[in-house]
Order: sequence, then C-alpha cells, then structure tokens
Amino acid sequence: MAKHGKKYTEAAKLIDSEALYESLEAIELVKKAATAKFDETVEVAVRLGVDPRKQDQAVRGVVVLPHGTGKTKRVLVFAKGEKAKEAEAAGADFVGDQDMINKIQQGWLDFDVCVATPDMMGEVGKLGRILGGKGLMPNPKAGTVTLDVAKAVQEIKAGKIEYRLDKAGQIHAPIGKVSFDAEKLNENFRALVEALVRAKPAAAKGVYLKNISVSSTMGPGVRVNPAAYR
Repeated sequence: MAKHGKKYTEAAKLIDSEALYESLEAIELVKKAATAKFDETVEVAVRLGVDPRKQDQAVRGVVVLPHGTGKTKRVLVFAKGEKAKEAEAAGADFVGDQDMINKIQQGWLDFDVCVATPDMMGEVGKLGRILGGKGLMPNPKAGTVTLDVAKAVQEIKAGKIEYRLDKAGQIHAPIGKVSFDAEKLNENFRALVEALVRAKPAAAKGVYLKNISVSSTMGPGVRVNPAAYR
C-alpha cells in the first residue's frame, strides 16, 4: 500500500471516504485539501459502465469548458494558403505544412495540440508513430481535422478538452485549477459530466455513470454522487 506524506494524511481527514458528495461540496473539499505550493490542477475521474474492449462502446469526444482549464495550450496547425492565414489570425502558435512536418521528424514537439485541414492528413499521417504515441495526432472525432481551422483554434484556446475512455473503462480530465472559484470549477465539472452522458454509446447497458471522483494533483479524491446525472 502506498505511503502518503503528513500533508496528504491531514488533508484526507477532511473527507469522508464513504460519503457521496454533491459536486459543489466535493469541489470545495478538494480546494481545502490542496496543500501543494503550486496551483494544482483539479481533475475528474469517471468510471463508466461500458466495455472498453468493444468498439461499439467506445467513448470519446470533446467539450468546451465554460471557464477554461487555466492552462494556455500551444496550438500547431497544418494548413496551406488561405487556411494557414485563417489559423494565424485565430491565434495559432505555429502554422505550416511540409516545413512543420520536417521539423517534427527532426524531434521538435514544442506544442500541446495539433489541428490539420483534411488535405494535409495524407502527409501528417506519416507522423503517426511520433504524434500517435503522444496523443497528438489530429482526429476528426476530436474536431482537430477540419476545414474550419479558425473555430478549432479559438475553441482550444478557450478551454476545449478531449476526453477518451482508457483500458480500465475510465475517463480522466482536467477541469481547472485550485485557484479557480468553486462555482466556476463546478460549472466546468457539470459541462464535462453532461458531455459524457450525451456520449453514452447505444450498446451500453445497465448503470452508465458508475463512479465519479474529483481531486487535485497532489490531494485525496472526493467521491461525487452520480445519481444527479443519471
């Protein structure tokens, strides 16, 4: 069993590990229990009643958090001509085509999100081993393969996040920073969970939202009552 430090142990005493809290109360406890010297990220973990091994029960999508994540993402756009100009005007950090592909092949990865126009995917696909392993490959389901590059960049900058079911049947996603107001964190939390409910696969049977917990980077988890979202 993992040993925790004194600060974590003291913080854990604030939380009833058997209780199911309403989301706002849970977030307020997470803020109280955050003791790190840096501005910790507030994260949500959701266990879903789906079989991650089955393609028809995959859960993946995006949601724009109303108050962002507290982190400014560096966006790379693969585009040419007018679409490249649109991406630059929308605030993309890096824009290019073959020049950017060459740069990445040489080891450059100083960005957080990739967006590409459909006509660029034939070339971008050659970066599959590099980008795919780091979860950076543009994908239509995530809205990062699109002709509307300006909208994609603006949404990412505004706080759009991608969620994806892992092999254990869980979703992990950030909803902001501990320094955020509790109400704003709660609105981000609700936006994420409601997006997950909308993304429920038709093939999923039984209880869909099994467990929900919220925590800070270094703090203990607080269980949230999923009944309000079922």
